[in-house]
Amino acid sequence: MTTSIRDPQRRRLLQGIALSTAALALPAWARAATAAATDAPILRAIPSSGERIPVVGLGTNAYGVQTAEEKAPLREVLRRLAEVGNSVIDTAPAYRNSEAVLGELIDELGLRDRFFLATKVTAPDGDVAAGIAQMEASLRNLRTDTIDLMMVHNLNGAEAIIPTLLEWKQAGRLRHIGITTSNDGQHAEAAALIRAHPLDVVQVNYSLGNRIAEDTVFPAAQERGTAVLLNVPLGGRRGSLFGRVRDVPLPEWATEFGATSWAQLFLKYNLGHPAVTAVLPGTTRLKNLEDNLAAGRGALPDASQRRRIEAFWDALPEQS
Repeated sequence: MTTSIRDPQRRRLLQGIALSTAALALPAWARAATAAATDAPILRAIPSSGERIPVVGLGTNAYGVQTAEEKAPLREVLRRLAEVGNSVIDTAPAYRNSEAVLGELIDELGLRDRFFLATKVTAPDGDVAAGIAQMEASLRNLRTDTIDLMMVHNLNGAEAIIPTLLEWKQAGRLRHIGITTSNDGQHAEAAALIRAHPLDVVQVNYSLGNRIAEDTVFPAAQERGTAVLLNVPLGGRRGSLFGRVRDVPLPEWATEFGATSWAQLFLKYNLGHPAVTAVLPGTTRLKNLEDNLAAGRGALPDASQRRRIEAFWDALPEQS
């Protein structure tokens, strides 16, 4: 005769003992992989608010799709990302109908409170009214009353629209505000805006293949306590990092900071910089999301390890 275990706390304890015993029976490499996979995600705070976000979010410039078939894998990506609460989802009106697709899928999944929604606005030629209309449309498309982060896209009309963003933030329609650039030529202007305005966030292009933001944007952000989000952290369409390592084996020393793929090495390199709050790699595939999320767990490279990564990268032949 068996007796059921009705005490939930005791049941969880016994289950934990059983799992621990089973784990000890695994070879060392398997135990290490299991531990890495179950590490809690690394969280970092937005300095101005203290709000903590996972260091790996999601870029959605490829989410402007139409059909149910195209939306199906995106739904699974969002469902998985929701398990890492308060993850940043970055979108923009410029990404075709990505805002509307995200609003539809997030509403369908009932997961709005699991995400930190970030989108963008422009005020071309200083047209604040056009920017306000764009933000109202973003609220409708994303099916939300409050946007967690509104950023001026590529600094377009920043000086004109920032006072309105501050008003909307004061009114509770926006929770954080900021600016974005993906253009090296705008870095000096971005740094000047960071120093001139109370911005919560700057989003900037930075990767192992393009470290220029270290010279201008990062120092301004650290000086002002501005969170730094990275777009194109894997190089992006204009110069993906993967082509340069297509036939190159991952160096053995990557395991020192838990990287088991090139994507993880690239993202962990970014996250090892003290100025960086989170990275926003874009993906529409669950497999790639899992790979990216693994970069946000466990160890990150320290300064000496980052220099080693840089030296390794710089010694590789240029991509043909």
